[in-house]
Amino acid sequence: MELEILNAKNSKPYGKVKVPSGATPIGDLRALIHKSLKSTPDANRQSLRLEVKGKSLKDTDTLESLSLRTGDKVYIKDLGPQIGWKTVFLAEYAGPLIVYLLFYFRPELVYGKAANLPISLTTHIAAGCYTVHYVKRLLETIFVHRFSHATMPLRNLFKNCTYYWGFTAYVSYHVNHPQFTSPCMCTVWAALGAFALCELGNFSVHIALRNLRPPGTKVRKIPVPDANPLTKLFNLVSCPNYTYEIGAWVSFSVLTSCLAAYLFAFAGAFQMTVWALAKHRNYKKEFKDYPRQRRSIFPFVL
Repeated sequence: MELEILNAKNSKPYGKVKVPSGATPIGDLRALIHKSLKSTPDANRQSLRLEVKGKSLKDTDTLESLSLRTGDKVYIKDLGPQIGWKTVFLAEYAGPLIVYLLFYFRPELVYGKAANLPISLTTHIAAGCYTVHYVKRLLETIFVHRFSHATMPLRNLFKNCTYYWGFTAYVSYHVNHPQFTSPCMCTVWAALGAFALCELGNFSVHIALRNLRPPGTKVRKIPVPDANPLTKLFNLVSCPNYTYEIGAWVSFSVLTSCLAAYLFAFAGAFQMTVWALAKHRNYKKEFKDYPRQRRSIFPFVL
């Protein structure tokens, strides 16, 4: 089969490429296009579509499923400079760890002479929670997560780091402030227990998701609970990792009774809900036997 490859920006042709007909996945087509037509962007920068302003084709789509025939046109949108997913994750998670601890050590440059006042037990606990969360994130990035795509646009590095680092500075400044007032310790201990449970649940779900995909593949399966009871939330929602994540940050907010923490939890919950809704739609579209009783992120609600 021979396909005509064009630039989605100006419809100028790159040339024609011969590809095996049938079940050739789009992911392989991108690599083949760049190998055959050197003037095209690197495979990781390509977004392939069947129309100039059409939707980007998924790597798992095949020429057969898209009904492509000899002479059909495929358009390439250049996604721009790319950077590895793992690199972005490491940067966006290492930053908050450093930024939070900088405020935790109470620099006089920030807090003035009041920096020498005693630090409350709740402030110490909050620093421990923040540290555990982001150390866990870093270790999961290195040892657990298997990424569907090798790269993402370079601009995401600056956007993501601005969000995580900026919000961390905002939260940490207030929680570590010499005038910080702790809620009652009953509230603190209860919230700490809820935070620990949600962190364990989030980690358990990440392990379960990792085990769904064999190393070096892009296999997709319906997520299901494993032997770990904390993964049973899969029976109710499509993205229990997000459910646990939101629970952890709400617990942290209750633990500190800090407005900045609540705003961070709300912003994160909003973004994760958007992601969960999209994933839920894709699961139902991809798997005809997808469990109907599941919601996207909040059991029985959404």
